[in-house]
Amino acid sequence: MEIFDVNYNKLSDKRSMELFSLRKSVFKDRLDWAVNCFNGMEFDEYDHTNTTYLLGVYDNTVICSLLLINIKNPNMITGTFYRYFNQINIPEGNYIESSRFFVDKERVQNMSCSQYPVSTMLFLAALNYSRKFDYEGILTIVSHAMFIIMKRSGWHLTVLEKGLSEKNEKVYLLRLPVDTENQNILINYINRKKILLKNKDWPLSFTLTDSF
Repeated sequence: MEIFDVNYNKLSDKRSMELFSLRKSVFKDRLDWAVNCFNGMEFDEYDHTNTTYLLGVYDNTVICSLLLINIKNPNMITGTFYRYFNQINIPEGNYIESSRFFVDKERVQNMSCSQYPVSTMLFLAALNYSRKFDYEGILTIVSHAMFIIMKRSGWHLTVLEKGLSEKNEKVYLLRLPVDTENQNILINYINRKKILLKNKDWPLSFTLTDSF
């Protein structure tokens, strides 16, 4: 399994159709979020030239992804999600926003990957990407379910604000550190699942094994 970054301008027609179709199936069909869909795909004003996608690919098939935007550019925290909170104070510094995080459960199950911590592997990818490009940390807004998943990984997250979504469900604005300590925490969590991380450098490559 490989996780790598692709800028919006370099996303091929085939990959963009695959990615945006998967996002529609996850965020609209499964989660029923208030998202923009067209021709069976989900995309909006944050899919643009300043956007980077992390793609997790197994057997040449995308099984997970997230979207990254420098916090100094228009982003979902200060845009779409702003109304979910009484106030949002963006910390000073060089931060990157992460959004549209998903793991396609159907593909993961069909490809016999459900026993692997794909979410944590994608967390590590976001952390390593941020370190490579000298960001101080990651800012993200997550649901309560994702908040629990992230805490279980051991990542030393900080809750900056709490709010309610359009469905009256809890959401959290988080700051995620990208230091060596937290990198090792995520790596150790993944290693416990008998997965071989080939190196710490970006992009990431994992060897999935059946030794449990």
